[in-house]
Amino acid sequence: QEQLVESGGGLVQAGGSLRLSCAASGRTFSSYAMGWFRQAPGKEREFITGISWNGGRTYYAGSVKGRFTISRDNAKNTVFLQMNSLKPEDTAVYYCAADRAWNGLVFGTSQDYWGQGTQVTVSS
Repeated sequence: QEQLVESGGGLVQAGGSLRLSCAASGRTFSSYAMGWFRQAPGKEREFITGISWNGGRTYYAGSVKGRFTISRDNAKNTVFLQMNSLKPEDTAVYYCAADRAWNGLVFGTSQDYWGQGTQVTVSS
């Protein structure tokens, strides 16, 4: 059974850093585009960053550009999100997602696979 499992969330002070991981299992995701979404209370889910299957293409939403970095290790079937200079407005549940197509990940409304989410809380 294919599965994405996020980890690394937690409580951090503003200005701090966290590193999220998304471990994939059940199949190899090395050919999939992967990314991170987040959803804050009372807000719609937001696509914040994605990485192509070989890491050659990345995308960052304006809200996180320059502060967050996405990377992947296909040998370990894992995607990472390094979050620096965190702000209280970054508080949300962060979800990992995978799609066989880059456009599907970035523009699609129903990505192929989703994780269960990990909570990130940034205190002021």
